[in-house]
Amino acid sequence: MIHLTNIHKTYQGAQPLHVLKGIDLHIGKGEFVAIMGASGSGKSTLLNILGILDDYDEGEYRLDGTLIRKLSETRAADYRNRMIGFIFQSFNLISFKDALENVALPLFYQGVSRKKRNQMAMEYLEKVGLREWAHHLPNELSGGQKQRVAIARALITQPRIILADEPTGALDSKTSLEVMQLLRKLHDQGMTIVVVTHESGVAYQAEKIVHIKDGQIERIEVNDGSKDSPFGMNGVMK
Repeated sequence: MIHLTNIHKTYQGAQPLHVLKGIDLHIGKGEFVAIMGASGSGKSTLLNILGILDDYDEGEYRLDGTLIRKLSETRAADYRNRMIGFIFQSFNLISFKDALENVALPLFYQGVSRKKRNQMAMEYLEKVGLREWAHHLPNELSGGQKQRVAIARALITQPRIILADEPTGALDSKTSLEVMQLLRKLHDQGMTIVVVTHESGVAYQAEKIVHIKDGQIERIEVNDGSKDSPFGMNGVMK
């Protein structure tokens, strides 16, 4: 589904910064992959390229067989809307809209009627266990609840891929576990999930871990649940 070949990315400035240095990465349909690395390793830049939020300078990125290269903003937005759901560390919820309205927002941009999008938003809030919180504003929700609202919003367009950028970075360990269990449940249902993280406990919930260092893939390992995660592959504390 995702095929990256020799991807390079340099940010221009007084001193050009070569962030990605020949990335080769292939992610199949239904895989759960973690991209792990220290701050400044290039992992967020890589995620932005996967999400068609940033372009690359050299190489080739094919998404579901389509070459993604220098797309117009209209075409890029169309691919993002149809293919990708995003989850961010900072939740990115609109403060003056309640949970239902936040979840329904992507459907508003697709021209779906108010009645239909609110109905679907309620269904997705129920999927993440927040039906009773539908009419609460973000400042009335806990961090974990906000992230579950963000996950419902990412799912409502029925994307084929979920890209999560440090989805547990603003959460305590118990809530992080709950969020990762939810992502694992989505994976078990066939969703392709890519999580960027610097936390080993999060990374080792995925079935494949891509270690990135100084803009290059250092190694890729398959996780059998026996690594140094504080909880096993089923999300249960060891």
